[in-house]
Amino acid sequence: MSFGSFDRGGSQSHTNAEINMVPLIDVMLVLLVIFLITAPLLTHSISVQLPQASAQPVENEKKYLDLAITPEGLLYLDNEEVALDDLTATLQPFAQDTPQPEVRIRADQETRYELLAQVMSRTKASGLTRLGFVTRPDTPAP
Repeated sequence: MSFGSFDRGGSQSHTNAEINMVPLIDVMLVLLVIFLITAPLLTHSISVQLPQASAQPVENEKKYLDLAITPEGLLYLDNEEVALDDLTATLQPFAQDTPQPEVRIRADQETRYELLAQVMSRTKASGLTRLGFVTRPDTPAP
């Protein structure tokens, strides 16, 4: 740090181009003290005596139907073969469930788009509205 002199004689006055770090250090020390004081206060919780109740826990299980489509056009609903013509009738009882199960379509990449469109329209006709596709994560190119 440079200090100016008190003598006004023949010396030239130069501009001080240094940053005064003392106020910055003071602010940082104050913040450090504040965090050291408040951090232990954040970990304490209020002690409350909760009432006892005898109730069954709510089971909110995600329900889904697995619909697999092979490249040959065969349909499997939860590992049981289903004909395309019978798909709507097979899925209709599941549409009455609350909440409705999600239909997860696992189609081979060689499956024809026409077959996928028919499966989707028959699924919607059965009353099921939740439909998703199962895919494999993309692997990065070498």
